[in-house]
Amino acid sequence: MKRVLSRMLVASGLLLGASALSTTSFAAEGAAGPAKPDAAKGGQLFEQGDAARGIISCASCHGAAGNSTIPANPNLAAQPHEYLAKQLADFQVKSGAKVPTRNGPEGNPTPMTAMAQNLTPADMQNIALYLAQQPLKEPATAGHENLVDLGQRIWRGGLPERNVPACAACHSANGAGMPAQYPRLSGQFPMYIEAQLKLFRSGDRKNDIMFAIADRMSDADIKAVSDYAAGLR
Repeated sequence: MKRVLSRMLVASGLLLGASALSTTSFAAEGAAGPAKPDAAKGGQLFEQGDAARGIISCASCHGAAGNSTIPANPNLAAQPHEYLAKQLADFQVKSGAKVPTRNGPEGNPTPMTAMAQNLTPADMQNIALYLAQQPLKEPATAGHENLVDLGQRIWRGGLPERNVPACAACHSANGAGMPAQYPRLSGQFPMYIEAQLKLFRSGDRKNDIMFAIADRMSDADIKAVSDYAAGLR
């Protein structure tokens, strides 16, 4: 009986020891976690690219520190880190897929698919953090005074008669967006905002919420609110 009890205690001790070791191991893994984004590495990759990996400088299209000088290419400076990282990932063609999550007109891949394809998850996080920390030096402005009233009405109160919610509800009253959820539209090029709303409306850019909203908006509505959003501060 004593031998049986002794064996049971030894076995219990081994199990408890294994359990403690396992718990310690998991705790160590959890504590380590994924590496934190490195803005310095992101800045180097954004500004200079990496020829050895076939990655060209992002600044060649989006401007130094994400301040674009080309209205068709969006300003990326001061955008939420999480939002930018997700967009970069959406441009990539995932394993087993034929097209990326985010496409251009008529469902065709955009130039960003080729640009983003060789980026690692760490690269995307690093670039996104770098850009989120950059100031928007020369924000775009509203260019059509005659569109202000309609744009302001849509931004602040939506179009209730067509079930279009106020843009400010998600993108904030001043257009700064919401970290990890919605992009900054303040200071973005009106041309770019307008183009994206039309891509949402056509379904070429996939986003169920934005499709439902843009689908109820006319070209005039889209142009007015895009212009107004650009001028918000």
